[in-house]
Amino acid sequence: MENYNDIQKRILALKEEKGALILAHYYVPLDVQDIADIVGDSFEMAKRAKEAKEKLIVICGVRFMGESAKLLSPDKKVLIPAVDAGCPMADMVTPEDVRRLKAVHPDAAVMCYVNSSAAVKAECDICCTSSSALRIAKALDAEEIIFVPDIHLAEYTASKLPEKKFIFHTGFCPTHHRVTEADILAAKKAHPDAKVAVHPECRAEVTKLADFIGSTSEIIRFARETDAQEVLIGTEMEITARLQRELPDKRFYSVTSAFVCPNMKKVTLQAVLNCLENEEYEITIDKDEADAARHSLDKMVAC
Repeated sequence: MENYNDIQKRILALKEEKGALILAHYYVPLDVQDIADIVGDSFEMAKRAKEAKEKLIVICGVRFMGESAKLLSPDKKVLIPAVDAGCPMADMVTPEDVRRLKAVHPDAAVMCYVNSSAAVKAECDICCTSSSALRIAKALDAEEIIFVPDIHLAEYTASKLPEKKFIFHTGFCPTHHRVTEADILAAKKAHPDAKVAVHPECRAEVTKLADFIGSTSEIIRFARETDAQEVLIGTEMEITARLQRELPDKRFYSVTSAFVCPNMKKVTLQAVLNCLENEEYEITIDKDEADAARHSLDKMVAC
């Protein structure tokens, strides 16, 4: 533990004492990622929570990630360090929105991005991640698909499946949505030899200029494997910092300095320490809602 600061050492000691598992998302600060047992995207975190032997799990991420972990691990105590760390995209769709879309399109399958609340998941047939959206949509035995809440991921998926009709919602990730074509062109002008890797939560005007489009984990894999010595990263800035630290012989640049998720930055080391010390901010979900939401998550994991 010689390379850890004092607060990190206290967290690791408490984790050992309480037999806890700490799972962190790629977008939380690097010093929090450094004390996690596993760092991954939202799907990897939920999957690891389900597989965990530990009965106490700390989810270093936003609320829907804690809910997903609880849904897949109902017998475990799931905590989130920052009770006010929400997801604006998840808040853009309600169960009522889904029910209205189903009423208008009764024959459509309903697919929701994992970046949604348990209450919304309970209204849907299956969940998906950014890496599995295309595969799951293709496998669905339906000609029509209602896709909530992210319009950009839905449009990207629909562009690859012209044989299916997609019904879109209007939600989006503010962090990815604010990046524009002009941002990409300016970044490419500044770094003309760089490859561009972006997340499908970005606008179509951005993804059309990319050399690679993929989930957070897929962007990291691309950056590691590409022969390019410079890569422009089109997702949350913590990925750029993580890659630069991991691969110092390459150069990584954020497409824009605005690529910051403010909710993920609420998950500080102090918040993690308080969470473990007090075992506070436990995720609880109504049983009927949880049973329905778990069905759509289980189908995603199995698909």
